[in-house]
Amino acid sequence: MDIAGNTILITGGGSGIGKALAEAFHARGNQIVIAGRRQGALDATIAANPGMKSILLDIEDPASIRQVATTLRKDFPRLNVVIHNAGIMRPEHLTDGSTDIAEATVTTNLLGPIRLNAALIDHLMAQPKAAVVTVSSGLAFLPFALAPTYCATKAAIHSYSETLRYQLKDTSVQVHELVPPYVQTELMGERQKNDPNAMPLDAFVAEAMALFESTPDAKEILVERVKPLRFAEVNGSYPAFFKQFNDHAADNAP
Repeated sequence: MDIAGNTILITGGGSGIGKALAEAFHARGNQIVIAGRRQGALDATIAANPGMKSILLDIEDPASIRQVATTLRKDFPRLNVVIHNAGIMRPEHLTDGSTDIAEATVTTNLLGPIRLNAALIDHLMAQPKAAVVTVSSGLAFLPFALAPTYCATKAAIHSYSETLRYQLKDTSVQVHELVPPYVQTELMGERQKNDPNAMPLDAFVAEAMALFESTPDAKEILVERVKPLRFAEVNGSYPAFFKQFNDHAADNAP
């Protein structure tokens, strides 16, 4: 993936990692279109970054996805990169008999990217150079027991990215998987945003952007801080690390 000269759609671009990526790619000369559900957040980001564009998108709604895809094809014919960043993460208690959180999480985190990708893939394949960037998580590889469906959807995104990359191997579309660690965002609320144990957002994005630039053909974008999670099973530390990781989280839960 080239670091500049693209037209890039970033879902969930009004806050957190999506906003920070949008600003970083915008600063490198890309045309950025941010998408999200909250008009106020989109407007604030646009106001702070002249030249950026926005579009309302309800990633849970198939009709909204189809409408946005149609608008993007018309208004941004050179669109050649999609960063699937929108997502939710909510704690769950699997013994309470409810599936409401699980269903919303699967719809947003897994079906959303799959549907949006399906709506745009022929357009991307028609571009001379294009890229799909999925955003999974270190928790795809070593799950956090307090958010089981979130971790399951991110593991599915990893698998989807692998097979999407294989199916697109003879096309102009590259597939990159961005794998964040625990980052200071509001994904799980204000506590996470201010947690000193989380990686500062600006540091994560700076390291990720450096990797996009230095390794343009990388399948996975892995900052150093996520590697213990990514490779826990490979290096044999998974069982002990999983227990220690989740015991610590349970002991420090609010």
